[in-house]
Amino acid sequence: MKYIYTLLCVAAFSASTVAQKSHADKAKELAQKFIITDGHVDLPYRLQIKNFRLEKSYTGIPVQSEEGDFDFVRARAGGLDAPFMSIYIPANRSTQEAKLLADSLINMVEFIAKEKSNYFEVARTPDDVKRIKKAGKIALPMGMENGSPITSVSDVPLYRKKGISYVTLTHSKDNDICDSSYDSTKTWNGLSPFGVEVVKEMNKTGIMVDVSHISDDAFFDVIKVSKVPVIASHSSARKFTPGWQRNMSDEMLKALKANGGVIMVNFGSTFLDSDVVKYKAAATEKIRKELEEKGLTGKELRDGIAREIAKDYRNYSDVKRVADHIDHIVKIAGIDHVGIGSDYDGVGDSLPTGLKDVSDYPNLLAELLQRGYSEKDIEKICSGNLFRVWNRVLEYAKSR
Repeated sequence: MKYIYTLLCVAAFSASTVAQKSHADKAKELAQKFIITDGHVDLPYRLQIKNFRLEKSYTGIPVQSEEGDFDFVRARAGGLDAPFMSIYIPANRSTQEAKLLADSLINMVEFIAKEKSNYFEVARTPDDVKRIKKAGKIALPMGMENGSPITSVSDVPLYRKKGISYVTLTHSKDNDICDSSYDSTKTWNGLSPFGVEVVKEMNKTGIMVDVSHISDDAFFDVIKVSKVPVIASHSSARKFTPGWQRNMSDEMLKALKANGGVIMVNFGSTFLDSDVVKYKAAATEKIRKELEEKGLTGKELRDGIAREIAKDYRNYSDVKRVADHIDHIVKIAGIDHVGIGSDYDGVGDSLPTGLKDVSDYPNLLAELLQRGYSEKDIEKICSGNLFRVWNRVLEYAKSR
């Protein structure tokens, strides 16, 4: 009897292993079959701070690289077709500096697409993305992270002409448009009067309104003002990070559903699990004290901490937790309202196990298959939901 039980256990384990392998293989197939969009990749700013030069002699254009989280080769391996290039404007930039930086980063993306035209092409619509994928290239739509360069309503259509497809209304500080989730000042208690006009103009112009980074009050103001669905380009569910406004509460998810919008899940461990954040903070402090006692300071100390942190998987979330966020969003808002917004190249050494760079999207798809998501569901998460919103925004603007 014991022998039979052992055989049954072995058979069950073997069946589970086969199923896991089957899901992994199927996930790789679907990653290449479906269009995968990612709502937020911080490549332009990473290159900018590495002293990007707009010269033909520059060799750092990301076809294949050991640096960062994104390049063409890894993206192609992971099935990524349309990473939104973040035109990131830090909150501490003056108005003039913000405008100059926005133009510089937009020009950089255009330059990359021009200089490596066999690999990349700028996209302004979902139809562009589909055409570019068929050509075997990666589409580079652009989203401006922080609306601080917008100082007049008339700036909005100008940025659309420059290729901007969404604008994150603010970043880490309140600005002239609205309050930030990171800022306790509450300058406007939501949207400013100017912000109301900016949102209306974005609707008219065909630019998606991105509610990531904005305060809860500002979010609900946007929902009231916007005539079209909105996106959260790189946010996650607050259920797993209680009290942290940067993620979205269940009440907000329900409002997003009513609006028809999409939340695109951020992969940073800070966004995924507050318990991991607490563990890493304690581990970092312990390691810091130990290395300081050995006489390490400055860069040596920072590098030493980073090396030690990287050795312990408990300092990072994992792909299963990303799927947990998707599960929760689907439970509260439905399958039509979730997407992917990794924040690759933007969250530093906090990416979850199984999703360390753009080659790893199949790992998430395999986990979703394991949990019973259909191919139709997965296609919606990969791009279908975002394309629905993006097209609706463009159609509304065309009808004005």
